[in-house]
Amino acid sequence: MSYSLNSTLLLTILLAIGLFFFLRASSKDRTTVVEVSSSQDPVKVLNGLCEWLNLRGWKQTGGNFEQRILIFKGQVVSSKFLAIFLGFLGGFGSCALGLVIIQIYPELGWWPIFLGFIGGPLSGIVYFKKSAREEKFELRLINENNNSTFMRLRAHRDELISLENELGEKLQLKSDGSLFKTPI
Repeated sequence: MSYSLNSTLLLTILLAIGLFFFLRASSKDRTTVVEVSSSQDPVKVLNGLCEWLNLRGWKQTGGNFEQRILIFKGQVVSSKFLAIFLGFLGGFGSCALGLVIIQIYPELGWWPIFLGFIGGPLSGIVYFKKSAREEKFELRLINENNNSTFMRLRAHRDELISLENELGEKLQLKSDGSLFKTPI
């Protein structure tokens, strides 16, 4: 096997590994806990949060009065565009792997190119099935004080960022800013 075929095979395998980890990351749980405070009274803040969550499609499913917890649930829908896009990427990547295999083992004929008919739909289906899931938004009121609010929110990281961006000024929400920091 020549040097160029070795390097092409290696790069093709690395691309397949990258696609695998992208599919895995798209369905990864990104639940985060953040503590938020506000100078407004708890009733106004909780009403504003509940109204905002209901507008975004969250449904209140439970809570605990003694522990001051409200629980909302919502359904995350898979992106059809991204599923199709990943299907094309998986198909082209599988065809590329098939072409490399043909170059290494010419006695196989053109059959390895048909890997694209397996890899394409498989990657799209895997993304579509794994990324659709039920999410939970948990809100816990911590303080006893009536003139300020301190609460702990547990939800998907992107949802918490949206909440802070959209309601931050209106409800005077303040957090430690950790949602806007990247882990890198």
